[in-house]
Amino acid sequence: MTNEAASPGADPTVAPADPAERKRRLREGLAVWALAFVVLMVARYLVGPFVPWIAGNLKTVAVLLFLYVPGWILWKRHEAFADYGLTLKRWRTDLALYAKVSLAIFPAFVFLFWGFVAVAAHVPEPMRSWLSPYGPGFHPHFRLPPSFAYLVLTHLFVVALPEEFFYRGFVYARLAAGFDEARRGRRMLGIVVGPAFWLTAVLFAVGHLTEPYPWRLAVFFPALLFMWLRLKSGTILGSTLFHATSNIVVAILEVSFFPH
Repeated sequence: MTNEAASPGADPTVAPADPAERKRRLREGLAVWALAFVVLMVARYLVGPFVPWIAGNLKTVAVLLFLYVPGWILWKRHEAFADYGLTLKRWRTDLALYAKVSLAIFPAFVFLFWGFVAVAAHVPEPMRSWLSPYGPGFHPHFRLPPSFAYLVLTHLFVVALPEEFFYRGFVYARLAAGFDEARRGRRMLGIVVGPAFWLTAVLFAVGHLTEPYPWRLAVFFPALLFMWLRLKSGTILGSTLFHATSNIVVAILEVSFFPH
């Protein structure tokens, strides 16, 4: 097995010529994801009940895993973080793309959310708890969550940025190189879509099952849009902003529809 590392400035999603190296990168991407998932499960269910700090700081544990595990690998192999999307070099393009997609998606999402909770209220248990965390008796009235500024910063820097670097940055790059995405994928909506595109979204959804509710798997669908933004712009800035905004919009809708 070769220990070939990508050259600084090289595109890490491009498949190496050596088949053994492609397999290694594929295994590495899957292994790093599995490590993070297992550690979070152990922290939540085995350690958390006995160590209050862990139970109350699972987001901190996730940040450490999502940033430092791939970050250590890239540092060890002298790879550039910018090659994995962690850069502001195209920030104007990223912001413009983020703004366009947000204007197209979020107004429609608000109406879809309204319709979903209205229908879910009439679904009998236990099916409703499988489909959604929301119960009956919602009362729509615009409200902001408490400590809103803190919520924004948390979703931007503690949730969206680490997850985007981990999933759309490191894991996708390893899977894309392993699957030879550039050659095997098909061009759709201005990006190349192949096995790594879909598998990254699946891993992102399954990773949310650290909270064991089936409705958590629904994040598969926004993950496709996060991935599109990442590939369309070449960085994770747009996907990070859109990811954070998605979480914030949902938080506003939840407190506006279900104040209690």
